[in-house]
Formats: sequence, structure tokens, C-alpha cells
Amino acid sequence: MVYPEIDIIGTGNLAHNLAPALELSGFVINTIYGRTLKSAKKIADRLYQASVTDSLDFSNSKSKVFFLAVTDDAIESVSRELILPDEAIIAHTSGFKSLSTLGYTASPNIGVFYPLQTFSKLKRVSFTNIPIMIEGDNRLTEKMLYTIAGKMSDTVQILSSPQRKLVHLAAVFASNFTNALLMQANELLCSSKLDLQLLAPLIQETMAKSLSLGPENAQTGPASRGDLEVLDNQMKMLDNYPDIQDTYRLLTQQILNRSETD
Repeated sequence: MVYPEIDIIGTGNLAHNLAPALELSGFVINTIYGRTLKSAKKIADRLYQASVTDSLDFSNSKSKVFFLAVTDDAIESVSRELILPDEAIIAHTSGFKSLSTLGYTASPNIGVFYPLQTFSKLKRVSFTNIPIMIEGDNRLTEKMLYTIAGKMSDTVQILSSPQRKLVHLAAVFASNFTNALLMQANELLCSSKLDLQLLAPLIQETMAKSLSLGPENAQTGPASRGDLEVLDNQMKMLDNYPDIQDTYRLLTQQILNRSETD
């Protein structure tokens, strides 16, 4: 099979990781679009032959597939401005936005290509173990996106927009909220000049145990034991940290409520 050539529209965290990952998987990246040429060049400089552009006119592009890796709020407006080659496939990379967000784009072939991972410009990740969720409005688009995803990842799933939105919501709890809790833990430790790395083995074991046993069987701590004296004392320790105290109160009550129903 001849693999399709690809253009990437966007220069955010995902684009910085997606472009080199596609190239490593054997795909040719022709063009990187950025609102500024400087931002696009930061990605193109890491690729073999990609050029850069700040124009959304891709009518003369040799590429068959276009990945729209922009913020959720920008997907619809950018897609309306795109000028694409005939029969091009355009796919956004959002976990939350539906397929229909691309309904006004100048292409008969629209889809979604959503890698379920947190990305950063500072840390490259391997796509091999990243689940990639795809959706297409027709068989051609779905098959093409599935082929691309299958070259990059061992886990590819075809999901509807409602299914993908639910996965994205669950990911917010599992990743974003977990990181927010780690920020609060770090704030407490820093107040006594202690290092978050002290918690690293605990964090790693908690995640491993939750995934292997199921989170409902992995819960430990004073709330799950109903140790009210410890809970009261820890609440008092947080009197000078009202935001963290609110978090502690809310999560403790939820754990107590679950323990009562078990």
C-alpha cells in the first residue's frame, strides 16, 4: 500500500508530537501550518523535508490527508477558511468536539483522529501504546484514518462522537484532575521545603494497583477506614489552605459515602 502524504494544521502540543511520530511511522509530512511561520518552523525543523506556511490555502498541496490539530474553539472557524485539494481527507484531533464540527469544511471526507494522551512540547512520547480513536463520515475516510492509526499505535478503536466525548470526560478525571491534586500535594510539601519526589513510589504503586485491581478495590486511607479522628485532625491542618481544605472535605465525604454503601 502507498501511504498517504500528510499536512498538519496547528503548532500546539499535539502537533509537536504528532508530526515526528507520523514521520517515524513512514508517512511523508509535506507542510506544517502555523499562524506564524516561526511557530511552524519549530516543528518543521524536526522533520525530514516539511515546508511551512501561514496560509490556509492548500489547494496545490500534494497531500491526501490533513490533520487539524488546533484548539477545540478554533476547529470550526479554521475549517471554514481551509481551501483543500479535491477529495482530500480532513480530520480534527479533538477528544470532545463532534465529527459534525467539520461539517462546513471544503471537503466531502471528514473525520476525527484522537490520540488519548497528554502531550507537551518539552517531552516526546511514543505513540505505540497510545490508544487512537477514529471516526469517519464515510468508509473511505474511516479506512484511511484507521490505516494511519494502525501504523502508529497498537490500540486503535472506531468510536462515535458521543462515545469519544465520554472517554474524554473520563480522561479529565483520570489525568487533569489527578494532576491538579498533585499540585495541591506539592504545595503542602513545599511549605515545609519537602520534595514531591518523596511521593513518587506511592503515586506509581497507586496507579498500578488501581489499574490491576480496579479503583474500587484499590482505595485505602483514613476515609476508606472510617478513621474520623485522623480526618478531623487533617482538616484542622488545612485551616491555612482553604482551597485544599475544600478539596479534602469533598473527596473525603465521597469516599465515606462509598464506604457506607459497600
